[in-house]
Amino acid sequence: MDPVFRRCLIIPAIAPNMAIPDQLLKKLAGKTLIQRALDTAREVAPGRDIVVVTDSDEVRLICLRNEVGCVWDPAFAVRSQNIVASLEPVLQRLAGDYDGLIICRASAPLVGAEDIEDAWRRFLHSGRDCLVSVHSVRYRLWREEKISLGGLLREGGEETAHVETKALIMLRSAVFGRRKDGEVTIFPYFLHDRGVEINSYQDWWICEKLLRRRRIVFVVAGYPAIGMGHVFRALMLAHEITDHQIIFVCTRESEQAAAGIAARDYRTTVQGGEDLAGSVLALRPHLVINDFLNTEEDYIRALRDAGCLVVNFEDEGAGAALADLVVNALYSVDTRGDGHCLYGHKYFCLRDEFMQAGRNVFRSRVNRLLITFGGTDPSGFTRKVLEILYPECLALGISIRVVVGPGYADLEDLERRIGEINSEAAELQAAGFLELPAAEASFVAFSRATNVMSRMMEEVEMAVCAAGRTVYELAHMRIPAIVLAHHAREDMHAFARARNGFIYLGQGESLDDEALERAFTRLLDVPFRRELFQRMSRFDFTGNKAQVVGRILDLFQKRGDQP
Repeated sequence: MDPVFRRCLIIPAIAPNMAIPDQLLKKLAGKTLIQRALDTAREVAPGRDIVVVTDSDEVRLICLRNEVGCVWDPAFAVRSQNIVASLEPVLQRLAGDYDGLIICRASAPLVGAEDIEDAWRRFLHSGRDCLVSVHSVRYRLWREEKISLGGLLREGGEETAHVETKALIMLRSAVFGRRKDGEVTIFPYFLHDRGVEINSYQDWWICEKLLRRRRIVFVVAGYPAIGMGHVFRALMLAHEITDHQIIFVCTRESEQAAAGIAARDYRTTVQGGEDLAGSVLALRPHLVINDFLNTEEDYIRALRDAGCLVVNFEDEGAGAALADLVVNALYSVDTRGDGHCLYGHKYFCLRDEFMQAGRNVFRSRVNRLLITFGGTDPSGFTRKVLEILYPECLALGISIRVVVGPGYADLEDLERRIGEINSEAAELQAAGFLELPAAEASFVAFSRATNVMSRMMEEVEMAVCAAGRTVYELAHMRIPAIVLAHHAREDMHAFARARNGFIYLGQGESLDDEALERAFTRLLDVPFRRELFQRMSRFDFTGNKAQVVGRILDLFQKRGDQP
């Protein structure tokens, strides 16, 4: 802004112009409407350049205590929706001392200092005489007339209108020196959802709700080396948090994850050239939820020093000790013992699709085997396990369901091989040597990047999988499974053990064909598989997600956060 271009902020605070009795003095989200307007104005201009126009003695006292200017007249009344016309004498007088006038309505409490500054910059750059705040409305005009069914069903007919709001008006003082019948040029400024004006109790409730929103930033990583599990969990939690603004930041190497998140209509950014803390803090978050494996102490300290609440998932790094809350559901014990960590299967968050899924009943005959190794399968287990087990499955008439994630690297090769196996199975079936379950169209059913994993698990008696979150989903669905860990970190996920219904084969960098075949044969044993099934039946994860989200949002109350 040009330093010689002086501006004055005018706040109309006239009781007869308000929709609710004593509206200016009622507390909205913990603060009176007039005080909220004054606080916003003080972020934009010093008190000497703020003028409140009021008919209220109480408001005049508040102005005095806030050290801002006040024009007080108990007989003042706004007789028109045109606030500029109603305030003309005051505006004419102030125009002699200032180059520009900004009228901010206290009844539009969502307009912040950043909105005023952005509007002012655009207004000056436009060269126009006046700025008015507007919002767009799409509508179909209704007329009381007969209409055909075809007309009712016909697409189109909608119109868009730009409706002027009274939230924000800016004027160049020079316009008051012109003839009243002279034209002025108008610059429209779109406030969108921040332009809500309080004209009813319903508007008051909406504004209260929006003002209590906080900005929550999820920081996630998702790429072949670590898979997409962090992304899926963060999205699941974000879907549960509807009362706050959600933004995602993806680490520099996680462009694939960013594309998937943005497709779900969340605001998403990728870490730039600056350090991660810089990318996150540029968004001015109130709460940061980190889901990208171990955090560093300097990173968490930077967030805390900026006043952010911090929640970490699956964090065994040095930064975990500084977080307000750590959720490590994949680990069975609190290795730190400091009380702010939630460890173990009680905090595993089950996806919604599993809430309504039909949990399997025990069946002595094995009809279907599921093979799945996460979003990326960095170890290539899918192809290896398929090659080892499909001959035995062919011999026993057990169909196979293969599910890979969006980051699976060797997709074309896997699809080609599955086609070859299905051709072999079709020949055996035609010759009468293979009988598949009636519902199966092919011996190996293949799915990629499915959003209905619970459907893949329904009516499956056995599985082979990695040691990540899938083991909890299998336990929920009561599917005994053989588990292979991709790396040392997964090897620490102690839930995938016999006591919980699994055969664990350890890290599988060099997959032992015979060990897998022995485990598969053992799992076919009916009494043994029934025992594993019964061990799984004691688990119920359905309430965990609500509990975890509740613990996260409780941090705002514990700190006494006020909007």
